Amino acid sequence: MTQVHTAASLIGLWRAHLADNRRRSLHTVRAYIATAERLTEFLAEHWGEQANAARLSRASQADLRAYLAARRGDGLANRSAARELSAIRAFLGFAASQSGNDAAPPRLKGPRLKRSLPRPIAPDDIMALGDAIAGRNGPVWVQARDWAVLLLLYGAGLRISEATGLTGDVLPVGETLRIIGKGGKPRVVPVLPQLREALTHYAALVPFPLDRDKPLFRGTRGGPLSPALVRRAMMNARRLLGLPEDATPHALRHSFATHLLAGGADLRSLQELLGHASLSSTQIYTQVDAAHLLDVYENAHPRA
Repeated sequence: MTQVHTAASLIGLWRAHLADNRRRSLHTVRAYIATAERLTEFLAEHWGEQANAARLSRASQADLRAYLAARRGDGLANRSAARELSAIRAFLGFAASQSGNDAAPPRLKGPRLKRSLPRPIAPDDIMALGDAIAGRNGPVWVQARDWAVLLLLYGAGLRISEATGLTGDVLPVGETLRIIGKGGKPRVVPVLPQLREALTHYAALVPFPLDRDKPLFRGTRGGPLSPALVRRAMMNARRLLGLPEDATPHALRHSFATHLLAGGADLRSLQELLGHASLSSTQIYTQVDAAHLLDVYENAHPRA
């Protein structure tokens, strides 16, 4: 016989499921639990009865619309509403599994979100960032490490997690790197001579053994290099140079894509290099390039 969980006991199970089974971050767990608590409190009042697992598994589209309307009245913005709806769907699916109900949560179209365009960093500014990062005080091998990571982001278009996730088996560096991207999807990226030189130079200086199955990039104590340290180094460098706050490590990947497209790369090739599952994710760079060209025209053309 299936146990009937109260809202409180269900949320307790949901918390454990997120933290232990799904390995969600503490921040995500807190956000999902807060949503579940708001939802069950609202629905109990809305229905005039307890919002236990069995009742939650029968929630309708109209119920969810009423909840979101109430949240909108509290000033919830579109992007936050989309995140909240995602958390609701996950929670209701969990409630259904706990009640023995195989029905899927009601489908509800989320708010339309304005897709923001990534802002590329000018090549001269990227080189200045590299000089600032590599030229700061500290061990020479750390400077070599940070320069190599920066070149991986801009010269190969890697995500920061992909760069810091490389292991010693990439050595010796050849003409390509095999990258495991999002969802475990592999791809091969070419290695420019400057990038090969930077990686080889770092490998020669790092004071820790670079075993094939161990992280390539190390912190000062020998552990894996944290992406947070890369972001912090980039933040300090951009502030030193007076660059905008959106000059982030991920903006280097955007710059890689935008500059390749401006140089004549086709979208399919760019999709492969970036590891995008869908071409629609790559097509946003056509808008970035057009916006960049318009800026150049407006700033430089005498009749603009």
